[in-house]
Amino acid sequence: MKREALHWKKLKNNTVQCQLCAHQCTIREGKRGLCGVRENTQGILSTCIYGSYSSMAVDPIEKKPLYHFHPGTRVFSLGTVGCNFQCLHCQNYTISRGTQETIPLQEATPQQIVTLAQTRGCSGIAWTYNEPTIWHEFALDTSKIAHQNGLYTVYVTNGYLTEGPLKELSSYLDAMNIDIKAFHEEFYKTICKARLAPVLETCKRAKNLGIHLELTYLVIPTYNDSLDEIISFCRWVVETLGADTPVHFSRFHPDYHLTDVPPTPRDTLTRIYETAKKEGILFPYLGNVPHGAYENTICPQCGATCIERYGFTAQMTGVSNGICNACGASIPLITTDERRKK
Repeated sequence: MKREALHWKKLKNNTVQCQLCAHQCTIREGKRGLCGVRENTQGILSTCIYGSYSSMAVDPIEKKPLYHFHPGTRVFSLGTVGCNFQCLHCQNYTISRGTQETIPLQEATPQQIVTLAQTRGCSGIAWTYNEPTIWHEFALDTSKIAHQNGLYTVYVTNGYLTEGPLKELSSYLDAMNIDIKAFHEEFYKTICKARLAPVLETCKRAKNLGIHLELTYLVIPTYNDSLDEIISFCRWVVETLGADTPVHFSRFHPDYHLTDVPPTPRDTLTRIYETAKKEGILFPYLGNVPHGAYENTICPQCGATCIERYGFTAQMTGVSNGICNACGASIPLITTDERRKK
């Protein structure tokens, strides 16, 4: 479904510049930006995917992963096609590298999405599976209606959204899980065809805008798993975003164009987990690993288990109203009982 896009400007000779993400694509007439879904139509930038979705499911919020945001609730998850990154290890490459011409898409209005979420017993809507930034117009319109109907909203994103669009969205966006692909620019340049610096800026802006923020760092053997890099990343999180920012270190499995790289060894992940705690991360987690204490929320003051997780379920057995039952320490949680004020 095509309509005029937001956040762009006219240049000479019917060329336009998209200003939605940090690529700032200059697009000639009849061509599309790097994401593959924003097109220059006779000198006007159009989104080609308004209301067009490829994927739809009801998920536990823990699957995003978001561990400190409405734990135990279900979220209505949506994805479309395209992406503004070109990650060699993309797990959803069938849709992220697809277009509306190559992938069967269904159509829906913002109100229909909200109604679907409500009828399926969901507490919120998540823009996920592929990069939500490139779906900005539809996500924005739907999120406004979602808030009017008491639903929360979530972005699972690579963090390449620019300042203006993020501010525009922030009144209707409750949480973000931002992927930090690595903590050095060369990885972003060679593996993702992007840059790290804009992602870090988005993290800071989200925090300053009051959006609940959690980070995911996919640990890829020999690419971004050195302890020096992990230490630098953890120190940046503590100093810039705060020690209480949840960080999910996830196990890599071979996919797409990185099938020659082995899965992340378990001992690498446990070493990173302990390093993160040593560097001051209060709530580190491990993902894509067998069930264990590494996915539980542990009180950083007394060591008691506040939230016990098994798979994608969450039992809040040791915390009440954001307070550790064992010692009374404050645990940063947004629950169904306390909706963030906008």
